[in-house]
Amino acid sequence: MDIDAVLNYFTTYGLTLLFVIVFLEYLNLPGLPAGIIMPAAGILASRNNQSLILVVFISVVAGVLGSIVLYLIGYYGGAILLDKLGLKFPKVQPTIRKSSTILKEKGLFGVFLCRLLPVLRTIVSIIAGSVRMNFFKFLIYSTPGIFLWNLGFIFTGYFFGDVFLK
Repeated sequence: MDIDAVLNYFTTYGLTLLFVIVFLEYLNLPGLPAGIIMPAAGILASRNNQSLILVVFISVVAGVLGSIVLYLIGYYGGAILLDKLGLKFPKVQPTIRKSSTILKEKGLFGVFLCRLLPVLRTIVSIIAGSVRMNFFKFLIYSTPGIFLWNLGFIFTGYFFGDVFLK
């Protein structure tokens, strides 16, 4: 799917689509990557004089809620889930190990760091839950990372959208 198709969907469904897709993406479900969705939201905000703050806010809320769901999945079944995931998808094992290593070495700051790294940014929620990281501290360290990640993509679309569309 190209950026024009995404823009057409956003024109039809608005910020609800942004919320749903970002939420699903933070659940690590296959679909459209952030590299297309969030810049498209930024482009539309720029074109339609929408509040950039609102667009970023909606994306962050969706990301945090998706992360909470994965945290809870990790909390209540994480070790078993991670083992099964690693067996079923062997290519995921290095990502799981890397995320676990960052959390062990950096602690809560590791959650923030993982939020800024592709692939690790969604896996970290399951791992944080499985190691029973304090939920509120997890949120405190996750939210700024989610904010910076989403902000970077949305700002790129908002300020450089014309370059994408040429």
